[in-house]
Amino acid sequence: MSEPPVSLHAPGGRRHFLASVGTGMGLLALRAMAAEQSSNPLAPRQPAFRPKARRLIHLFMNGGPSHIDSFDPKPELAKYAGKPLPGPRLLTERATGSGFPSPFRFFPRGQSGLPVSDLFPRVAECADLLCVVRSMQSDTPNHEPALMLMNCGEQRQMRPSMGAWLVHGLGTECANLPGFVSLCPGGLPIQEGQNWQNAFLPAACQGTHLDTLADSPNQWIENLANQAVTPRTQRAQLALARKLAALSPNSLPADPRLEGRLGSMELAFRMQWEASDALDLAREDQSTRDLYGDTVQGRQMLLARRLVERGTRVVQVWTGAGQPWDSHDDLEANHRRLANDCDQAIAALLVDLRRRGLLEDTLVLWGGEFGRTPTVELPTPGSNLGRLNGRDHNPYGFSVWLAGGGVRAGTAVGATDDFGFKAIDNPVHVHDLHATILHLMGFDHEKLTFRHAGRDFRLTDVHGHVVPGIIA
Repeated sequence: MSEPPVSLHAPGGRRHFLASVGTGMGLLALRAMAAEQSSNPLAPRQPAFRPKARRLIHLFMNGGPSHIDSFDPKPELAKYAGKPLPGPRLLTERATGSGFPSPFRFFPRGQSGLPVSDLFPRVAECADLLCVVRSMQSDTPNHEPALMLMNCGEQRQMRPSMGAWLVHGLGTECANLPGFVSLCPGGLPIQEGQNWQNAFLPAACQGTHLDTLADSPNQWIENLANQAVTPRTQRAQLALARKLAALSPNSLPADPRLEGRLGSMELAFRMQWEASDALDLAREDQSTRDLYGDTVQGRQMLLARRLVERGTRVVQVWTGAGQPWDSHDDLEANHRRLANDCDQAIAALLVDLRRRGLLEDTLVLWGGEFGRTPTVELPTPGSNLGRLNGRDHNPYGFSVWLAGGGVRAGTAVGATDDFGFKAIDNPVHVHDLHATILHLMGFDHEKLTFRHAGRDFRLTDVHGHVVPGIIA
């Protein structure tokens, strides 16, 4: 049976048709695909100098995991259990009291002897791959600005996210997939899509959010398959749209929004095949699926590997979006539960990347927006309900780790004081971390800029220094 002829009706004229035709295209909701300029902002580009890493996977532990209970052992705290800590006290968001030793045990791991607590037993098996930065510092003990600073380099103003900057600088290696994908299960975190925003960069640089709580790719992206029209009809629609856009340039001058809409439609059409393949975890063999585990985090980590393997430049993997690491009370139980959710999957990601030859040029970053205090949080109305078994926010000293992509593996950089309250040796500000990541990806952080509102902006604003100890 022959296919019925394509019928396209534009009652409001060509301009109205081109501005509205995309509303029926599957995946148009992925606004990150809309280009704001005629040149392709996703085209692959060479960095300023030879990079050590080509892609980034950011494992974001939303809410602030405790460094004292994971990657920064503080045995001195045991002497001050239930007692005030000596020395001056730092200002915390809420009142804190006596010393709170970690309920988790630390052991030297691997050939490097890097200490990791039993909170992360599987990740501990990969200790020789990790570069733990123990002297991280942020600017504020409040989630919203701290999230913005860690993800976007600015805690108050609307600024592009780190992933958006990397896509802007490098483009993507696959024309049929987004350059930046954010996997965040069970809803949006604090500050929502601002965490992966493009701000004033081209819209194609914005992260594409997938809610990976469900186990079906068709639920991760709405309208992944177009049920209304056939591929042949879609091709005809796209060809006609391009043809109309090329007519009468005097009456229809170049419009970046129009070009972006057309680019979005075309990418949405191509993604119906490429994304379906990338998101189909059933294509993996059973041993690989077992390695990651049949859990939300297992699916996320495996999906992250499949995306970077196919050319996506940046993948951000969220944990704790609905139940963050924000353990103001019941820290031992809450941290144990959250770590159990992701420990196997994180270790599997590192092992899988390495055995596929991807880890050497894939940079993996683990961490949250700040750490937690070595002192117990005191009861406050409506907060910890009188419990004395949690920690408050701590921006003065905390830990992140990096793996792969040119980092100095099996090492620890910097140190906090004897109790883990403040970075005292080789402090690394968030801006320094960003500068170092850009360096590993082949950029001078002072030169990767974008002209906007009369000035040149960059991820690190007017701050940041590359941290040599992180780089192999």
